Amino acid sequence: MSSAHVLAALRAAGEATRLRILALLAEMEHNVKDLTQILIQSQPRISRHLKLMAEAGIITRFREGSWVFFRIADSGPEGALARAIVDSLDPSDLTLARDRARAEAVQRARAEAAQDYFRAHAAEWDSIRTLHVAESQVEAAMDAALGQGPFELLVDLGTGTGRILELFGPRANKLLGFDLNHDMLAYARMKLERAGLTQAQVRHGDLYNIPLPDGAADAVVVHQVLHFLDDPAAAVAEAARLLAPGGRLLVVDFAPHELEFLREQSAHRRLGFSRGQLGRMLEAAGLKLLSFRDLNPHAADAGASDAESPGGSSPEGKLTVSLWLGQRPAATGKTRKRNGKVEVAA
Repeated sequence: MSSAHVLAALRAAGEATRLRILALLAEMEHNVKDLTQILIQSQPRISRHLKLMAEAGIITRFREGSWVFFRIADSGPEGALARAIVDSLDPSDLTLARDRARAEAVQRARAEAAQDYFRAHAAEWDSIRTLHVAESQVEAAMDAALGQGPFELLVDLGTGTGRILELFGPRANKLLGFDLNHDMLAYARMKLERAGLTQAQVRHGDLYNIPLPDGAADAVVVHQVLHFLDDPAAAVAEAARLLAPGGRLLVVDFAPHELEFLREQSAHRRLGFSRGQLGRMLEAAGLKLLSFRDLNPHAADAGASDAESPGGSSPEGKLTVSLWLGQRPAATGKTRKRNGKVEVAA
């Protein structure tokens, strides 16, 4: 950093309230409403502090509908400096301890609201789960398909409850989940905070237009999302766009079935996808199909190998879960990242 940038960052942190805000944002992300409750200060005052800190680059902001969330910068020299400032603080300081206690109370209130939403919809989700193999089997198959990584950035499109971020959290340096449902994002945020997955974040975002540059991720997951969409091919193409050379896309969805009631009861737009149908979407998006697997609830061995998977329709009254693993072809030359984009050296 230049001396001017260092001075700007230090000035941004060098005020009592702003230093307290920085310490809070190092623990978890907050919106302006949260911070006004925690710090017992007015919204305009808090907003001015946040604006100064964001302009200095020591915190980052992201919009979620009408709300804006903030967190400590987690990359670049500004982020390193912000983290060093927070690490130098005495955790037993009475003011900071009171702030943490109020922040925990705000977090509990958010968690209770998110739990209410989850309970209201749990019966519907549980009824669908009874139609296919256990979630533990699906997750084990996903775990085996995507591999151990480690991944620099893993993106989950249609993250829902954030379960996929939890599943792959231990093997990724950073995880981002995108969803349009604010209530689901609140629930996911609560779960990730409780799990201590500080490298995992959720964002409000349209999975047809994710606010990330081309080639930003080395792994993308689309889990039980495509059957809700009018244009699943466009979603696959957007997921593929995010992949760096050699990056992998894991799609999990239902095989073709005839359970028409899911259209009305659960807003399913598509009654599953065949192996070839989704394979063609991957190919059209520039990806190679590495593997395919069916988890058939009526098979003696629900974990049949790729070679044994027929890729056919689900049995009557039951749902077969299918997994497609695609890969962006590796670049022929050496690659490097510049300004968040992957470039191929000549």
